Amino acid sequence: MKSLAISGSSRDVSKKNSAALTRKNGNIPCVLYGGTELVHFSAPELAFRNLVYSPNSYIVELNVDGKEYKAAMREIQFHNVSDKILHIDFLELNDSKPVMMDLPIKLTGSSSGVKEGGKLVMKMRNLKVKALPSKLPDNVEIAIDNLGIGASVRVKDITIDGVELLDAPNNIIVNIKMTRDVVETPAAAAAAKGAAAKAAPAKAAAPKK
Repeated sequence: MKSLAISGSSRDVSKKNSAALTRKNGNIPCVLYGGTELVHFSAPELAFRNLVYSPNSYIVELNVDGKEYKAAMREIQFHNVSDKILHIDFLELNDSKPVMMDLPIKLTGSSSGVKEGGKLVMKMRNLKVKALPSKLPDNVEIAIDNLGIGASVRVKDITIDGVELLDAPNNIIVNIKMTRDVVETPAAAAAAKGAAAKAAPAKAAAPKK
């Protein structure tokens, strides 16, 4: 997985309104947990731009007063009106301990179903996974070249070496829906006609005279 470097300074949380004062000075209050101790720090708001406003997931190479940590962003709080960042929680990573992350999904190729007039529908944008930090990929690539009309890719169809998928196996990630513009092939028309016949209610027999 790609990494992103952020440098910050420790902050004194014992002072009254320390978080508000930190934000007033253009910095974001943060906390790093999961290690031997909590690390309260802050960094300039601009330092988080590529981490927060990005579809990608990163391992953060965090430097606080010269001490280095490997971390992952866990929770972020926004102001409910201005959407400005209020606080960020980070989890310290250990190379020997699995970590849970949300990985972005990347579709590759051109769906045969879309070429025939179908509509591609993405049901999920990220997959929740668990793996050692060294095993985490940048994203989850899904090839859709052979995805025809009515076909779908589910979580259970994805395998990544050394990575455990945590979402429900039957969850649909992407599928190709039929649209009214699709020109039916003879085989598709026959299949649709057969399905309609099975679904149609049986006619009642005429009473004998």
